[in-house]
Amino acid sequence: MTDNDTGNSDANMENNYTIDDLKYLMARLRDPDIGCPWDCKQDFRSIVPHTLEEAHEVADAIERADYPHLKDELGDLLFQVIFYGQLGKEADHFDFDGVVDHLVRKLIRRHPHVFPEGTLESKVDPDNRPGDAEIKANWERIKAEERAMKPEADEAPEDSRLDGIAASLPAMVRAEKLQRRAANHGFDWPDIEPVFAKLHEEIDELKAAWQQALQDPDDRDALEDELGDLLFVCVNLARFLKVNPEQALRRTNRKFDARFRAIERVLASQGREFDAQTLDQLDEIWQSVKGVENGVQN
Repeated sequence: MTDNDTGNSDANMENNYTIDDLKYLMARLRDPDIGCPWDCKQDFRSIVPHTLEEAHEVADAIERADYPHLKDELGDLLFQVIFYGQLGKEADHFDFDGVVDHLVRKLIRRHPHVFPEGTLESKVDPDNRPGDAEIKANWERIKAEERAMKPEADEAPEDSRLDGIAASLPAMVRAEKLQRRAANHGFDWPDIEPVFAKLHEEIDELKAAWQQALQDPDDRDALEDELGDLLFVCVNLARFLKVNPEQALRRTNRKFDARFRAIERVLASQGREFDAQTLDQLDEIWQSVKGVENGVQN
């Protein structure tokens, strides 16, 4: 830090602020005497919802190709990391510099095909680079070694090849990670055809559970279980198709949002109330909107 660790706002009137300035700002916000009351009240748990929200806003800006906005959203996400660093420093768990140091060391260790001597300065010979298969195998081996070296948590379950996949991940993201980890150890479909067959099987089982639920509306367990199985197979199918399921669903969400709003605009231009239309009338406009998207004039 410059200027006796009091920030360098005067110097930065013409220069860009730095990570050191951001860390200083964060410490100021958390100052119990002259800081921000809201920031001072926060802890690790209370910040988590904001972190998730900022991460989703980054993804949204990228999907909309809104790069000027992305700059702002990335800053908001970085601030979350700085916030955790300050909280860790105050509790004597870690600090931001420690987070950076740990990250750099981990990435160097996981990329021997880039840093062959295990140092940031070492470089690989371009004529003797390992192939993709060897790089992937090394990556999985190194990550497995890292998992084995982690200290065991209290009352930890027995060791598993699925260790390290956080249970708190969004369900679809965790499903894909579980499937990929299992596949890396040979537990996988041989090709995509059985996955399609399994998809149809799960649809039939879901229909049967639905019929059963009609007889006993209070028993929803089987219905939820079968729907979960169907979604899990859909994630498996996405993996074989090399499509990110979360991104695919977000894309469909955006498409639905755009089409629904288009229906609203059409009805408003005609002086018609949305809620007064029949489903057939709404569907007719929906199909017209789809036709315009696909370059088909109705």
